[in-house]
Amino acid sequence: MAEEKTVIRIVASLLVAAAVLMPGRPAPAKEVKINHGGLPLNADLELAGGKTLADGVVLMTHGLLAHKGMEIMTALKGLLAEWGLNTLAINLSLDLDDRHGMVDCPTPHRHRDADAMGEIAAWVVWLNNKGAGPVTLLGHSRAGNQAARYAAGNPDPAVKRLVLVAPATSNPGKPARGYYRRYKKDLAPLLKKARDLMAAGKGDALMKDVDFLYCPKTTVTAATFADYYGANPECDTPSVIRRITLPVLAVAGGSDPVNPHFGKKMKKLPQANVKLVVIEDAGHFFRDLFGEDLADAIAEFIAKGPES
Repeated sequence: MAEEKTVIRIVASLLVAAAVLMPGRPAPAKEVKINHGGLPLNADLELAGGKTLADGVVLMTHGLLAHKGMEIMTALKGLLAEWGLNTLAINLSLDLDDRHGMVDCPTPHRHRDADAMGEIAAWVVWLNNKGAGPVTLLGHSRAGNQAARYAAGNPDPAVKRLVLVAPATSNPGKPARGYYRRYKKDLAPLLKKARDLMAAGKGDALMKDVDFLYCPKTTVTAATFADYYGANPECDTPSVIRRITLPVLAVAGGSDPVNPHFGKKMKKLPQANVKLVVIEDAGHFFRDLFGEDLADAIAEFIAKGPES
């Protein structure tokens, strides 16, 4: 009995010590909303323990047709909070009011790839109005390319750093190859149909029963189809990075099946303001311990300051 009491006292003492040493807990994520071009947008704001927005924030954007609560976004928010970093994980609208969760494929697609840049800019304005400190813009997968294009343009001075996680790469033949690999169909006839409709002033015309991105047999406007599948050199992130002057952390997964060429392309384009980190054996979503490696790299990059 005496031994049991001794063990209980020791455990209690350890718990008290841990509570004293443990940093403040992050505040529960809070959903915030803004209006952009008549569309309600939403995001999750999570403050690290003992931090305020004035300490800075990582503005996080998700991949194609995904959402702020997808696995990699949720994991990163928690891991970055452990490093004392605030996060604002946004939902790109994809031209839908107050969108949550994965895109509902049967819903007609009317969005454009470049819409994301305008929404990123709107959230940066919101952060400025809330008195936020330095903003680190982070994009994963397709959003990595969109974040890079935002930064290569005329980014708000509040954006001090850029983190690109497994961002998209492209070349002139990639859309057609990807379309055939996924749907076993030639892209050219559908792309011609979309472009012909646009030339006739019917870009908003709906093409029905069409395979589009990750959505089979869906409905999409001609302009949207042409926008996503037309050859666009801006969709190749390494090419876009050449025009960026902000400090950039580029992270590649060593076993990424989605964007497998990003790391190799970046090694051929050395740039003083760009740090390339290749996480060996990591896939596209940096699951499990690879997520910790990713968060560590991001936190260390931010800690070095604007000159990193």
